[in-house]
Amino acid sequence: MTEQENGGTPPWAAAVRQGQQNHRFDDSIVGHPPTVPSRVQRLASLPWLESWMQQLKSENKSEHTVRSYLISAKGLASATLAGEPELSDSAIEHMNVQIMHNRIDPNNGRIDVWVQSLSNLAPSTVHARLAGATHLLKWLGYHMPDHIVRPKKGKHLPRPLEPDELARLRVVAQRSENPLANVVVTVLLQTGLRVSELCALDDRDVNVHTLSARVSSGKGDKDRIVMFSQPGADVIGCWRRHRNGRRTCDPDAFLVNSRGNRLTSRNVQKLMDKLADDSDIPRSRLSPHTLRHNFATGLLNGGADIVSIQKLMGHTNITATRVYLDITDPTLREVYNRAQANELLEHISREEEETDADLDGAKIAETQPDPAGHL
Repeated sequence: MTEQENGGTPPWAAAVRQGQQNHRFDDSIVGHPPTVPSRVQRLASLPWLESWMQQLKSENKSEHTVRSYLISAKGLASATLAGEPELSDSAIEHMNVQIMHNRIDPNNGRIDVWVQSLSNLAPSTVHARLAGATHLLKWLGYHMPDHIVRPKKGKHLPRPLEPDELARLRVVAQRSENPLANVVVTVLLQTGLRVSELCALDDRDVNVHTLSARVSSGKGDKDRIVMFSQPGADVIGCWRRHRNGRRTCDPDAFLVNSRGNRLTSRNVQKLMDKLADDSDIPRSRLSPHTLRHNFATGLLNGGADIVSIQKLMGHTNITATRVYLDITDPTLREVYNRAQANELLEHISREEEETDADLDGAKIAETQPDPAGHL
């Protein structure tokens, strides 16, 4: 049970309160400027929200990031100090840049009050809120005070995409103008490859006739064979026709970018970000690793045993496989029932064998002559 559940204050929030007392008016800590920075002075009389939204747009922030930052900014701006009246959302949204600059001045303690209000949220949510506030502060010429302590993120089980998210991703990948989109998503989902293994694939490693690919430089320096379906082979064939029409700098590479160079992990993540935006999936939720998680949980839900999953994923330790699997209670029950049924069948089979052996022994005894010569 966490301290929040016990009604206590988490250590990081207590540290903020101590910092509020010790550093609240220390200009050297917060870098307090007297006016708005010169780069936004021309915007000083304009609504801060509209101006800031334009800035986020110019930085190509995703819709998910913009929504998250907006929650942070409005939360910070609406935090009230002692003796202040509460402001409506409309009043906050229509403040101009200069007024907002004055309102969120880290020296007035508002940010400390706001951070205290986040104490019951999960660490990952607190990090997201602080990220939005940090961007707004920086835009207005401030810095996040050093005494604001970010909570430590706990370790979480990997979370695969939900079925509706996965369906949207597949459609977007199939319709994408980028010929790499469909083959990358398909291969990752059907093979569970690590992104480094995907990028290292040579064209000769992928065999559409045997519906398999050889991973020659997997983690742990152990080769393994991964498999894909006939529809997967069709997608690979389509990619190869496009690839053969490209000028390639690396003729051995299975996947090459628009410049003809072997695909890199960075290229793949940029592709994932674009697909996430087009699929209305938060960028933080989509990565090659996410699709590897989907591959593992899909196998488990389809009835595969964990040892087989371990081999297909290239894990040397089965503990790593268990961490990957997002095992739900119904799945656990199904696996348990299946194991119990197998054990029962084995028990019945053993009893039948013992019974048959007893009957055979009795028949043999009946045919043997009586040693005493009795009939």
